[in-house]
Amino acid sequence: MKPTAIIGMGNPLMSDEGIGIHVIARLQQTILADRTDILDLGTSGMRALHELEGRDVVVFVDCALMGTEPGTIRRFTPEDVETKKIQPRLSLHEGDLLNTIALAKRLGTAPERIVIFGIEPKTIDPGETLSPALAARLDQYVATVREEVAL
Repeated sequence: MKPTAIIGMGNPLMSDEGIGIHVIARLQQTILADRTDILDLGTSGMRALHELEGRDVVVFVDCALMGTEPGTIRRFTPEDVETKKIQPRLSLHEGDLLNTIALAKRLGTAPERIVIFGIEPKTIDPGETLSPALAARLDQYVATVREEVAL
């Protein structure tokens, strides 16, 4: 396990909901991960909980409904926002990233530095491709994440 992790979250079978996975796939093609783990965690909140432990820095990339123009990327920390997601508690696949991070903090396993990049979706419908609004900015998202961890 490396001290830094970049973690992509989302469902790549639901169009823009999978943007985190697309960014991670591009990062895996463009950098040598000698000091950074680059992980596709899909929709697994429990795995994200385990990946936080023992790290110095974790950067998440995920789809986020922020009420902005589709394709907008925003950087924030868990302290900057609060979840509005209502959890049905019926499925391990329906995680809430902010609640997962809060649990890690209560357990004492969260790293000191956690950054989340949220990307506003255009389309959350069945489909394996990104909407043109997000696909056109994929290189920008990758550059933004790389800059955060100075890769």
